Amino acid sequence: MELRQLEYFVAVAEEANFTRAAERIHVAQPAVSAQIQRLEREVGQPLLDRSRRTVRLTAAGEAVLPYARAALAAVADIHVAVEELTQLVRGSVTIGTVTSHSVDIPSLLAAFHDEHPNVEITLSTDNSDALIEKVRTGQLDAAIVSVPPDEHPEGLDIEVATDEAIVAVVGPTDALASRKTIRLRDLADRQLIALPVGAGIRHQFDDACAKAGVTPRIAFEASTPLALADLAERGLGVAIVPASVPRGRDGLHAVAIVPELRGRLALAWRSGGPMSPAANVLVNKARRLLRS
Repeated sequence: MELRQLEYFVAVAEEANFTRAAERIHVAQPAVSAQIQRLEREVGQPLLDRSRRTVRLTAAGEAVLPYARAALAAVADIHVAVEELTQLVRGSVTIGTVTSHSVDIPSLLAAFHDEHPNVEITLSTDNSDALIEKVRTGQLDAAIVSVPPDEHPEGLDIEVATDEAIVAVVGPTDALASRKTIRLRDLADRQLIALPVGAGIRHQFDDACAKAGVTPRIAFEASTPLALADLAERGLGVAIVPASVPRGRDGLHAVAIVPELRGRLALAWRSGGPMSPAANVLVNKARRLLRS
C-alpha cells in the first residue's frame, strides 16, 4: 500500500469525480484510476461505486476513508516536525533591547548559542516605542522594552522583568539634595536631564507633566539612564531616572517624585502570531530567566 494510492483515493472520495480529482492533484486520470484499482486489490474490496456519473463510496470505502485521511495527516505532521527541527537547528532569531536595563542579555544569548550554535542571532537597540512597533510588525521576534504599569502593548504578550519607581536625581551640591520628595510642579523651573522622546520613562514623565499642567524644561537628553545620572552628578540639572540608577553612588541624591511614577521593563513578543521554532525557544528561555 502506497501513500499516493491513499492520496488519490481521498481526492476521488472528496471530489466524487475522477476527472476533478486528477486535476486537483495534478495527475493524469488514468494514473488515478490505476492506483485506486491497485489499492482495492490490496484491501480485497471495491472502495468506490463507479456505476453512476457521480462516484460514491462503498461500505468498504466509507470504512477506509478516515484511516486514509489520518495516514496522510500523519505524514504531513512528520514533514512539519522535520521542518521545525531544521529551522531550530539552522534558523535565525532577532531580538531588540533598550540601551540600559538589568536583564542579563549576554548570558541569555550565550546559553542559547551553546544549545543551538547554528542559529543566527541578531541583537539591536532602539527606544521602546520603536522596538514595540518592530515586534508588532514582525521585524523583531522579541524585545526588552519599557512598559507603563497601567498599559499593555496592543498585539503583544509581555513578561515583566523589573518594576521600580522613577525618581529625580541631583548632585550633592544641588538645592534639592536636602529634600526627600518633590512634586512635578516644583520641577517646572529646573533644567531637566531626560531620555529622548520615544523612551518609555520619558513617555511616562511627559504624560504625567501634561496631566499636572507642567511644561518640563528638557536641557539635556542622553540615551541611557547612567549617562543622565553622570550629567546630574556634574551639576548640569535634575535627571529623571529609575530608582536603581543612583543606588550606591555617593555623588548622587535621589528625590522621590510625588505622586509616584513607576517604570516597568518587560520582555515583549507577538501575541498569538506565528513564531519560528528558534524564536519560540529563545522567548521561553528568556521568560524562565526573568522569573528566576
